[in-house]
Amino acid sequence: MKEKKSIRIGCASGFWGDTSTAAKQLVEKGEIDYLVFDFLAEVTMSILARAKMKDSKMGYATDFINQISPLIKTIKDKNIKVLSNAGGINPVECKKVLEKIAKESKISLNIATVIGDDLTTKIPKLKSLGIVEMEDNSKLPESYLSVNAYLGAPAIVEALSRGADIVITGRCVDSALVLAPLMHDFKWTDSDYNLLASGSLAGHIIECGAQCTGGNFTDWETVKGFDDMGFPIVEVKENGDFLVTKPENTGGIVNFGTVAEQLLYEIGNPSEYFLPDVVCDFTQVTIKEVGQNKVLVTGASGTAPTSQYKVSLTYKKGYRMTGTLVIAGKNSKKKGRIIANAILKKVGKLLEESNLGNFSATSYDLIGTDSIYGPKNRNNESREIVLRLMATHLDKKALTILSREMAQAVTGMTPGVINYLGGRPSVSPSINLYSFLLPKKEVDVAIHMNNENIPVIIKNDNLYSSKNYNKRPSSSESKVNMDEVISVPLIKLAFARSGDKGDNANVGIISRRPEYLPYISDALSSSAVAKYFNHIIDGHVISWEVPGIHGLNFLLKNALGGGGMASLNVDPQGKAYAQQLLEYKIPIDKNVFNEIEHNLG
Repeated sequence: MKEKKSIRIGCASGFWGDTSTAAKQLVEKGEIDYLVFDFLAEVTMSILARAKMKDSKMGYATDFINQISPLIKTIKDKNIKVLSNAGGINPVECKKVLEKIAKESKISLNIATVIGDDLTTKIPKLKSLGIVEMEDNSKLPESYLSVNAYLGAPAIVEALSRGADIVITGRCVDSALVLAPLMHDFKWTDSDYNLLASGSLAGHIIECGAQCTGGNFTDWETVKGFDDMGFPIVEVKENGDFLVTKPENTGGIVNFGTVAEQLLYEIGNPSEYFLPDVVCDFTQVTIKEVGQNKVLVTGASGTAPTSQYKVSLTYKKGYRMTGTLVIAGKNSKKKGRIIANAILKKVGKLLEESNLGNFSATSYDLIGTDSIYGPKNRNNESREIVLRLMATHLDKKALTILSREMAQAVTGMTPGVINYLGGRPSVSPSINLYSFLLPKKEVDVAIHMNNENIPVIIKNDNLYSSKNYNKRPSSSESKVNMDEVISVPLIKLAFARSGDKGDNANVGIISRRPEYLPYISDALSSSAVAKYFNHIIDGHVISWEVPGIHGLNFLLKNALGGGGMASLNVDPQGKAYAQQLLEYKIPIDKNVFNEIEHNLG
C-alpha cells in the first residue's frame, strides 16, 4: 500500500448546537480522509449528566446521530473515518444507537468507544487524595453532576489501529480528535514531541469549526457567504506542516488573520499550552497565505507532557434566574436602573419576611446602552432597551418570588415597560465548575470494541520540564520614537480574538504588519490592559509575546464573574472583550498613520 503524503481532516462541529449542514458539506465536497466533530463543553457535560440521570440510555450528543445517519452510506463508500467526542457521559449507548442505524441501513461499520474519562465512580478515591482546585486551592465539592478527565490521543489511535471506522469518545481534549489519526497514519510516536505539537495545533485551529474560516473574525465585513459558511479542513504532511483550507465554492474566508486569531484563541501561555499528549510551544509558529483560501502553518514545537490529567467537575450550587423586560420611551436607561433596584429591594424584603435569606448574588444590565463597556459607555440615552436581571439563591422558592414580582413593573412602575422578553423567567439549577489535576495513573483508559473492553496503556512518566518563557513586564518604557503622534484605534493596526479560560479571559492580538507591533506593544502593557478593563476585572493581567505571528497574548485573571456556568455577567465567556480592546487608542507616528490611511483608501 502506497503511503499517504498528506492527510485531509475536516471539522463539522465546534460545539453542541453548531450547524447541521457542515457534515454534509465536508463529506460531499471536502475530499477528506477523516471527519471530526467537537460537541463538548463543561456546561454540556452537566446537561448530559442530568439527561442520563432521567434516562439511562441518554447522556450523549444526539446531534451527532442526526447528522451522521443520512451520510453513513457516503462515508462508507468514500472510506472516511469519523471521530467525535459525542459520547459525552454515555459513549457506549451512543455507539449502540449508531450501530443499530447502520445495521438497518445494511452498512457494515466497525465502531469503537473510548472509556475511562468518567470518574464519578472514583469520587471516594479522589477525596482521599486531598484534591484541591487548580486556581483557588479549594476543597473538592461534596456533590457533583459530572467528573471527567481530559483524555488525549492514545486510545483513539489504538481504536484506529484495530480497524475502527468510527471512534466515539467521552471527554477528551478537542485537538486529540485530529492528532490521533495523524499519529496512526504517519506512525508518529508518543515521544515525537514536535510532531505531536504540530498535530495538536492543527486540531486547535479547526476545533471551533467555522471560527477559523471567517467566523468571529475582526474584519467580518470582508467575509462573504455567512449563509453557507465553509467549514475547515487541514491538510497535514508527515513532517507536521499543514495547510488550512475549506471546500471550494463555500462562504467564508481563510487567510492569515482568520488562522492567526484562532491560534491564540483560549490558549493562555503560548509557550506552554498544556495537553495530555504534549506541552506545545506556539511562539515561533508562522502563518503564510499560499493561495486563495489556503494558509500554510509551520513552526510548532513541543516537549514532554506532565504526568497529570486535567479533570473538570460540575456541581449544583443553588439556583439561578434570568429575567428580561423591554423598556421603551424617553429616559429608558434611567427607568431601567430604577426598575431593577426597586424589584430587588422589594423582593429582598419578601425574602426577609419568609426567612429565606438574601440572594447569593444579583446583577442587572441595561442592554442597548453599551452596558458591557461599563463606565466607558457612550450611549447615555436610548429609547428602547432590555433590562436583564439575574440572581442566584440556594433556595428555589426565593427565585420563584423574584420571577413573579418582576411582572409588577409592567403596570406598577414606570411607563413604557412592554413585557417579559420570552415570557415569565424560569428558575434553573446554578451549575459551577471545579477543575483539578489528577495523576494519569489514577485513570483507567480503555476502548470498547467488538463487545469487549481493551485497556490502553498511557505513559505517565513525569518528563515535563518548564521552559520558563518570560512573561512581558507589567509596564515598560517606550521602544519607539515618534516625531509627530497621532492616536488610532487598535483595530486599524491589529486583529483580535477573545474567549474564556474558566474564570479568566484570553485576548489575542495580532499585528496586521510586523512594523506596527512596536507601537501596539508600547501602548498595550499588561497594566494598561488591566486598567482598561477595570470595570470587569477582579484580578490582574498577564501577557506574552508571540513573535512568529507578531502578536501578543493577554490573560485577564478573574475577569468573568466566576466563569461561563456560574457567571451573572452579560458576557460570561469573554466573547466581546476583544471588540472592546480594538477601540483602544494606540499612539503612532504620523508617517505610519499616513501609510495606514493610504492602504485603507
